[in-house]
Amino acid sequence: MRLKVSNVTRERLLADRAERAESFADRFVGLMGRKSLAFGEGLHIVPCNSIHTFFMRIPIDVAFLDRDGVIVKQFVALPPWRATSVYFQAKSVLELPAGALEASGTQEGDRLVFEPVV
Repeated sequence: MRLKVSNVTRERLLADRAERAESFADRFVGLMGRKSLAFGEGLHIVPCNSIHTFFMRIPIDVAFLDRDGVIVKQFVALPPWRATSVYFQAKSVLELPAGALEASGTQEGDRLVFEPVV
């Protein structure tokens, strides 16, 4: 399923071609092996409260979201071969191309909304 992701706090579009990873296999693989991630693309991992970037080739922006879509923790340009802490408040994670959060002015406390793209 393709998703449009908007930051409703800042009235900014974060992605218009994001995908959702809900199965164990999709969540486990995530973005591993991808050579690039273009602006407009992203991966919403549900459920999730911790990630790693092992075996990844690119840095990514990461937003940990609570059940209401509010960012409880974010990382800008998280490099490959890193692991985050567990954020118990987080129920999902949005992974975006490095620079997407900064370019949109997105900050912790902002609320994101996900809509299916038809």
